[in-house]
Amino acid sequence: METDPASRLAALVAEEQDRPVSAAALALCDAIRDRHGSGVAAILFYGSCLRRSSDEGVHDFYVVVDSYRDVYRNPYFSLSNFLLPPNVYTIEAETGANRHFAKYAVISLRAFESCVSPACVHPYIWARFAQPSLIVAARDLEARERVLAALAQAIVTFVQQLSVFMPAAGGRQRFSLSKFWQDAFRRTYSAELRNEKPEAIRNIYQSSPDRFDEAARCALAELEAQGRLKVLTRGGSVDVEMNWLSRTTTRLRWQVTRPLAKSIAFLRLLKTATTFGNWLDYILWKLERQGSDPIELTDRQRRYPLLFAWPVLVRLIVKKELR
Repeated sequence: METDPASRLAALVAEEQDRPVSAAALALCDAIRDRHGSGVAAILFYGSCLRRSSDEGVHDFYVVVDSYRDVYRNPYFSLSNFLLPPNVYTIEAETGANRHFAKYAVISLRAFESCVSPACVHPYIWARFAQPSLIVAARDLEARERVLAALAQAIVTFVQQLSVFMPAAGGRQRFSLSKFWQDAFRRTYSAELRNEKPEAIRNIYQSSPDRFDEAARCALAELEAQGRLKVLTRGGSVDVEMNWLSRTTTRLRWQVTRPLAKSIAFLRLLKTATTFGNWLDYILWKLERQGSDPIELTDRQRRYPLLFAWPVLVRLIVKKELR
């Protein structure tokens, strides 16, 4: 008996969880749980260290919690996390003689589920978790199953929102899955004040092309089962038939909400300055990694970054170079 599309996608996401976890990632995960206590429902590992299976660089985690009041003593952190999730922090841990660093985002389980739905106006969460991720820790089976379902939904939302931009002739679109993923990554990064080079975007896709292609096929099949489109698969390419009005409406919604997504990203940046440790140096380091020229700040800018470093940051934001 043929498996339904939703089950195929759920199985794909579940199979990804079988990857081994490095000692460094486990140590950082333990440090996060020690900091935030029993309110942590699950911890997700994602990003470049996961893609490269490497402990070099900064590890990236999402910490999914039951309630912000359960994991914070400071009411400001609870309120800011509720109003504009997630909050971003840094942490470090040791394995033997090695010291490892991570940045992690805190979000409630309810907010996480909301932010991967098609109703979410910004791609901040669903664009990240359409990519492979690993549940490093889950408090219980219920938390794990809810996070897995959210990861599958992130893929469906990603494909639903961005496949409409593939070239169309009449009512039919024909495109390669490789082209789709790379074009979609470019669009979502640009909505987050990020300016990833084409090579970096290509490397994300090339890190696991079979996985990305299969995830897109499963998502398209689920959207077909929902009656949103019709799809004919042809190897690494697909033909998609979609109602003209539906495609046009989805494209228009993206264009209209993109400025809002950028504004939300900017507000998150302002908030991160109050939660992140050495946030200014981190930003400058990330920019240099993306190919920017070294940025020299004055002593006054470093001493009072919230007052005097903003001209530098605003210039970079306008240039779309900032994560």
